[in-house]
Amino acid sequence: MRIALGVSYNGQAYQGWQSQPSGRTVQDRLEAALTRFATVPIATLCAGRTDAGVHALMQVVHFDTGIERPEFAWVRGPNSFLPPDVAVQWARRVPDAFHARACAVARRYAYVLLQSPVRPSVEAGRVGWVFQPLALAAMQEAAGYLIGEHDFSSFRAAGCQARSPVKRLMRIDISRRASLQPADTGTQGCPTGYWRFEFEGSAFLHHMVRNIMGCLITIGQGARPAQWMQEVLQARSRSMAAPTFMAEGLYFLGPVYEGVWGLPDRTPAYDWLP
Repeated sequence: MRIALGVSYNGQAYQGWQSQPSGRTVQDRLEAALTRFATVPIATLCAGRTDAGVHALMQVVHFDTGIERPEFAWVRGPNSFLPPDVAVQWARRVPDAFHARACAVARRYAYVLLQSPVRPSVEAGRVGWVFQPLALAAMQEAAGYLIGEHDFSSFRAAGCQARSPVKRLMRIDISRRASLQPADTGTQGCPTGYWRFEFEGSAFLHHMVRNIMGCLITIGQGARPAQWMQEVLQARSRSMAAPTFMAEGLYFLGPVYEGVWGLPDRTPAYDWLP
């Protein structure tokens, strides 16, 4: 039978999702826990790989097994063998035709950003950081140039293995997630608060969201006009874009599936995200 799992994790301690010889990846830890629980080797396939330091609120994986267990057992059992920063959130038995990656009709990411004259402390590793004020209207205008189907080569990492750079972005939402309070005196006058950037697309290239974030931050800080985003997009050259932004604030919100599969569209982990 085929089982699908919804998995959340804090990516700070890991070298990304995909298995590596070091064993320090989320996939390695999850498969080890599943194997201990099932007492037979289990290999997983995921909806979307994440890089080192990137988090996930609902990574979806599937695997095939002949081991009969109730659905709730595939949550509690592996979780008893997983480290505290990785947890199975739900499990569902699915038809053999289901494929965690191929059946996804879209994918969603969020980037949480702290705007503050002082670097993060308790949020370290879980948020990105800027110490200069950002202009919402300019970033929203710039994001508009990216909506639709485009060649996103300018936002593609050199090592990207995607067959085509053409992807479709359906949505980029940018919002202030907490009131930006005036800074204390002596802290360069930068208001403090959180920003949240949400992306939904058919699929994403390697580092695509982080490279877009680099450009949005550049524009939000006034170093470039909003129209520069269109120039970068049309250039189809990575050399035209801003540097890749830090990984810490990036969260894979999860894939989007058609209702026929009967899978949750979110996990409880969503509720704490700023």
